[in-house]
Amino acid sequence: MCYTQNRFKALLSACVMSLIVTAGWSQSLTWLGTLGGDGSWAYGVSADGRVVVGMARNAAGQEHAFRWTASGGMQDLGTLGGGRSWAYDVSADGAVVVGWANNAAGQVRAFRWTASGGMQDLGTLGGDWSEARGVSADGSVVVGWAYGTAGERAFRWTASGGMQDLGTLGGNESRAWGVSADGSVVVGQSVSGWHSAFRWTASGGMRDLGALGGYWSAALGVSADGSVVVGWADNDAWYDRAFRWTAAGGMQDLGTLGGCCSTAYDVSADGSVVVGGAADDAWYSRAFRWTASRGMEDLNTTYASLLTDGSVLSVARAISPNGRYIVGRGYNAVTERGEAFLLDTGFPRRGDVNRNGCVDDADLLQVLFAFGGRGYRNEDLNWDGTIDDADLLEVLFNFGSGC
Repeated sequence: MCYTQNRFKALLSACVMSLIVTAGWSQSLTWLGTLGGDGSWAYGVSADGRVVVGMARNAAGQEHAFRWTASGGMQDLGTLGGGRSWAYDVSADGAVVVGWANNAAGQVRAFRWTASGGMQDLGTLGGDWSEARGVSADGSVVVGWAYGTAGERAFRWTASGGMQDLGTLGGNESRAWGVSADGSVVVGQSVSGWHSAFRWTASGGMRDLGALGGYWSAALGVSADGSVVVGWADNDAWYDRAFRWTAAGGMQDLGTLGGCCSTAYDVSADGSVVVGGAADDAWYSRAFRWTASRGMEDLNTTYASLLTDGSVLSVARAISPNGRYIVGRGYNAVTERGEAFLLDTGFPRRGDVNRNGCVDDADLLQVLFAFGGRGYRNEDLNWDGTIDDADLLEVLFNFGSGC
């Protein structure tokens, strides 16, 4: 502790003259454009909100995976030799992108992309098809599904172990949609007559998460530590409803925006903020955010001041670990087309560890007492898996913001 306190004092002395106070909220909505075609979709966002991945059409009408940054715009990630590709998730630092792409033979293959290595074909389980849908925070674990001799199976891939078949809940088919920050918990759906949401661990295998009175469900997202799972499940009226699952509370119906149905696609690192799409009272799809205190809110209402007349946020597909950045697809009235969007909600403020809107001594102390610890949690502000100098500096550089 003495070493940690001395390190903290040194950092404080070095930075006290350069503290940056950020006044007010920095809310913004950015439409990401296309690759020259008529539409785009966003599916993943980095921890700091600076990298977004998804799919966009090019001038020839082809669907290509993209990686977007504010400085570089939309980068076409290409294919594996064929004509199409989609990107579905990105590592916390924005360096690793996963999805699927056609090869020269037209077959669909799961890929893992990096700037240095380009698009890597992750193979299959012996068949001719695979798709990657989720990646761990450090980019080392990829999940999705692939065909093999036993059928379509959820997989967990690592560079050292290759593609691991995660099995099923009794049938021949399963799909993995999401993975925890450290890659140890995988969520998805298994098919054995009905579609059943599952949560997988190496020690416990696949666990059936049930439904909401119906028979069908799918798990699409999971919190950093794997304890909170979100997705959709049928209720007793056979309508799909967004759910939030915990071991203690089971499957909670998150409701709708007045219509029939809803789907939860992603959840913040601590499991407190859920995003997705829900039908309003006219049964139009609207992007939503759910919290225990506010329930399900229409992002079009909450952030109406950021939308031009006629523009709509239709669905939220991903949220950053701290819950600040939300990406998805909507209708951009200015360009008159469906486009990927990046919504910066402005909360939490940079450096606000305890999420109370003020960056102060309490935030410094919270990082200080966790200093040297590992794990993806609130004190890990830059989301690199270690609580260290960089996290202290982020608090210091934003000290006083919101207070």
